[in-house]
Amino acid sequence: MPDLFDLVVVGGGVIGLSVAWRATGRGLRVAVVDPAPATSHAAASHAAAGMLAPVSEVTYTEEPLLRLGLASLERWPAFAAELSRASGHDLDYRADGTLDVAFGADDLAALDDLAAFTASLGLPAERLTGRECRRLEPMLAPSVRGGLLAGGDAWVDPRRVTAALLAALGRTGATLVPGRVTGLLTASGAASGVRLESGGHLDAGRVVLAAGAWSGSLEGVPPEALPPVRPVKGQIMRLRSPEPVLSRCVRGVVHGSHVYLVPRGDGELVVGATQEELGFDTRVTAGGLWELLRDARELVPGVTELEVTETIAGLRPGTPDNLPLVGPTTVPGLDLATGHHRGGVLLAPLTADLCAGEDTGSVRPAELAELAGLAGLAELCSPLRFARGAPRAPSPHAPAPGPSRLREGGLAARERDLTENTTREHR
Repeated sequence: MPDLFDLVVVGGGVIGLSVAWRATGRGLRVAVVDPAPATSHAAASHAAAGMLAPVSEVTYTEEPLLRLGLASLERWPAFAAELSRASGHDLDYRADGTLDVAFGADDLAALDDLAAFTASLGLPAERLTGRECRRLEPMLAPSVRGGLLAGGDAWVDPRRVTAALLAALGRTGATLVPGRVTGLLTASGAASGVRLESGGHLDAGRVVLAAGAWSGSLEGVPPEALPPVRPVKGQIMRLRSPEPVLSRCVRGVVHGSHVYLVPRGDGELVVGATQEELGFDTRVTAGGLWELLRDARELVPGVTELEVTETIAGLRPGTPDNLPLVGPTTVPGLDLATGHHRGGVLLAPLTADLCAGEDTGSVRPAELAELAGLAGLAELCSPLRFARGAPRAPSPHAPAPGPSRLREGGLAARERDLTENTTREHR
């Protein structure tokens, strides 16, 4: 390995690998450190469904995140094509839109509110009747009352993306270190590399912390620079059918609960996902899977006949304001690329462009605002917004918190009190 890397990326999920790949393309000497790059079952990237759906997931309180999502979605076609060429892998990238459907009268009213809100923002979405929804997706239940088609949304297979990124990085000469980072090294107050669990270390001109839900517990980082991320558990089911069940992503609201179904080109159907505030708990529970299957069956009755191929729980990195943490910290040479919560796959191309940089690889706040197309967005996404008084992320060894009452952001019908720590999420 080189005596000195230009960049060390801590974390081998879709964000970390995308950052590393873009950086190698600009001539930087890069190392990625992760115990199991792209394959850790607890990581958000491995469990994710891969919806690229900023329009169908829009809520009243997250317009800045919507702007980021739209900017990154615009980059996805070129990003996917370039990555496919560089790796020789098919990403199963599809852009047939998302169909958001409603089951009952209350759900239909919430969908009407959502349609009005998207129209007020000038977003491309088409209001459909129940009959029109079933014309698009014949396997939908007769009880589906109506829908909203976000034709610009897309989706991709995150596992294919991360496998392609690993292959592309291998061709660029990037160094993959299968290990765990235990601490940040500093010299004269600036980041100078990382310490490895094996006892060794890697020297670097810059360190990007992209360890997802684990990003908030790296030793050697001053408290004011630690990212305020927390793990948000999501349980997902993967089903398989010899014949395609759906031709596009279907998101539904069933008696106030959210569920999504994402088809793959190989016959797989992903059903998800719960949202649970339970610390670093990655257990798959009967209750979580039952709720997923119950609601999916209401929308697409035929799912009960499909083979169950996998159940999994991943940990999304959530932040207090649901915006990602991308950019420099108070420690010179230490940047963050974390806190993407349910939008990691969607925001990967934009995050990679920002973190790679044009020249030295530094992330310039003005660049973020320019790329996102919204003045002031750079400050909202900058880690410096939490530099003072930031809440500390829970330790992976700390006991899981007890039951809490959560609130879902967005439409009034979605802002309901929840019990037993389980809710439906848009992704």
